[in-house]
Amino acid sequence: MEDLKVKGHSDLIRDPITNAIINTNKNGYEEYISRRDIKRNETQKVKDLEDELSCIKDDLNEIKSLLRSLTNGS
Repeated sequence: MEDLKVKGHSDLIRDPITNAIINTNKNGYEEYISRRDIKRNETQKVKDLEDELSCIKDDLNEIKSLLRSLTNGS
């Protein structure tokens, strides 16, 4: 059987066996994948920075605590 064109959409076809809609625009798909990967990378960078900032805050709190105990002990 032959794939059927979807009316009004030049880049879409319908598989007559599964009735699935298939996008035949490979460039559009590759652009989508590229945008998705860029967004994932940006999200991961933000998460990494948040984690690093959290560690720095914890370190500063520990340093402050140590300084307080040193000044109170003297």
